[in-house]
This record gives sequence, structure tokens and C-alpha cells, in this order.
Amino acid sequence: MIEREIDIHTPAGAMNTFVVCPDEAGPFPVVLFLMDAPGKREELHDMARRLATAGYFVMLPNLYYRRVQEFVITPERRAEMVAHMNSLSNAMVCEDVLSLLEFLRGDPSAQSGPVGVVGYCMSGPFAFAAAAAFPEKVAAAASFHGVRLCTEAEDSPHLDADRIQAELYFGCAEHDEWAPREMIDALERHLAAAGARYRVEWYPGTHHGFVFPNRGEIYRKAAAETHWSRLLALFQRNLH
Repeated sequence: MIEREIDIHTPAGAMNTFVVCPDEAGPFPVVLFLMDAPGKREELHDMARRLATAGYFVMLPNLYYRRVQEFVITPERRAEMVAHMNSLSNAMVCEDVLSLLEFLRGDPSAQSGPVGVVGYCMSGPFAFAAAAAFPEKVAAAASFHGVRLCTEAEDSPHLDADRIQAELYFGCAEHDEWAPREMIDALERHLAAAGARYRVEWYPGTHHGFVFPNRGEIYRKAAAETHWSRLLALFQRNLH
């Protein structure tokens, strides 16, 4: 594998980004991997590497770069994490996605065709919003235990669902106070009315964060492996 840590220049500053792709002849389809609230960390680097081994050019940006260049959650830094998380908006992350897409034009290892986006937890709505903001470019978008997918906020990503051309996937934990069933049911109704191509899948017996290997008792290996199967199939259908 070829790995790099690079700074991608945005209107708001330098966004430090982990980039990984196969060490073979490219170019490769691009996947934008949007981090969860605990921060850009080695656990996510490993997940990006796993995506890359399937033949993808994967970019994992630090979405907190406007406030801090490095952040990794610890028990005593939870309040700081919440502050970082709440500082972001769908519009800000879509601005960052635009900077990532512009960077790709100059990298010979990255294909110029459609891209995929995946977001976890806080970034579920960001992946959803990016699919609406860049309908001609984003061909597949996935959210796993995503929060704030369908709310009464003026910038709720579901409001732009009719703009999306991508295939959408929403992987939901059965027990998730941050993404309750009522919200997901409302999301489904809206997506159906908008004529979106989507799938909502519930993962039985799981809780918020179940895909992450370092999440202790919350991690569910079988469900996490199903998540990988669904994600890779989504990208295989739409990015090749």
C-alpha cells in the first residue's frame, strides 16, 4: 500500500488528510472517508487501508482542522469532542469535500470518474449532504449509525434528497439514542417520496458505533463484517 499524510488547502486553512491506495498501477476509484466524532485516528486509518486493499484511492480528512490539527478522544476530552463536533455544519463539510475533489485532479493515482463517500456517526449526514451538493460527481454515499439525517433544522440533509443521483445506503443500529427509529422512518418516507435510490438496513442487536473494533463491548464483529460487505458492494456497483 502507498500511504501519505498531506495538507489539502481549503478556504478555511490546511486540512490534514490521510491518503492510501494500492501499490499497483492505477488510477483507482476514489472514496472519501469522513470521520466520526472521536477524531481522525489509527483505528480509522486501518479502516481506510481495508477499503484501499479492495482497489480504492481513499482520503480520510481531519474535519476538525479549523480548530485543531490533531484530536483523538480520551475520557477527559469528551467535552472538547462535543465542541468540535458541534462546530461543523453540512455546508462546511461540503466545502471541504469540494477541496478534496479539486485536489484529486492533480493526482495520477486517482480516477477522474465518479466518487464514493462514506460517513460514520456524526458524518452520516455529511455524506448524505455531499451526495446532494455534488450530484454529478458522487455516485454512491453510505451512512453508518448516522445522526441528524432527518431533522427540523434548516440544513437537514434530507431536504435536498431530490437533487441526489447517487445510490444511498443507510446502515442503522437497532439500539441508537442518537439515531432513533422515528427519525429513520421519517427519512425513509422522505426518500421514497423524492424517488431516491436507497436502502435502509437495520443491524439487529447492535448499538451506536458497532462497526468500530476499538469500541469495546459495543463492537459487533459479525455486524461489522456485514457493514464491509454492504459498503464494498455499493462501491463496486457504482464506481466501476
